[in-house]
Amino acid sequence: MPLLIEPVLPAGTFRTAKQPCLIVDDRFVLRPWCVDDAEAVEAAFACPAIQRWHVRRVDGADEARTWIAGWAQRWAEETDASWAVVDAREDRAVGQVGLRTVSLFEASAQLSYWVLPSARGAGIAGGAVAALTGWAFGTVRLNRLFLLHSTENLASCRVAGKAGYGLEGTLRSSMLHADGWHDVHLHARLRSD
Repeated sequence: MPLLIEPVLPAGTFRTAKQPCLIVDDRFVLRPWCVDDAEAVEAAFACPAIQRWHVRRVDGADEARTWIAGWAQRWAEETDASWAVVDAREDRAVGQVGLRTVSLFEASAQLSYWVLPSARGAGIAGGAVAALTGWAFGTVRLNRLFLLHSTENLASCRVAGKAGYGLEGTLRSSMLHADGWHDVHLHARLRSD
């Protein structure tokens, strides 16, 4: 059945370009994941808070490397993209920021992020979200970015607000976690904001 409108962004928007490195500030950068980041991925998914909100764990270095390798495939498929948030002085991953459920047709994507416990409290998540947002709107020309988090995840709510993602509403009983169904905040930004 023919579409009545054209996709906002053409196929190939991601896969025909190399995934970029993005500057967060004078200390942190976003770069594609590499196999040397497996230890950071293991540490992240061993963290009870990250497990709680991301509902997964990693069982060993092989599984962490598989998780890392999957991002190159998702970039090529133009469905998702993830960057390691890296302390550039040590080339050490301290977090993750990414685009999920990328829709080139609608020029939209969902944000995700986490930061290792040892790096929390320094504004790293907010800086990473700001850097990725700038690239997604300025270079890729996405129209809308949104994020979802449990209403109980106050830290994620603070990051969203500080990064200019306004609260659009609450989705009732919309996200399943280990302790049951959670209400979810929907935050979003438009390129025109």
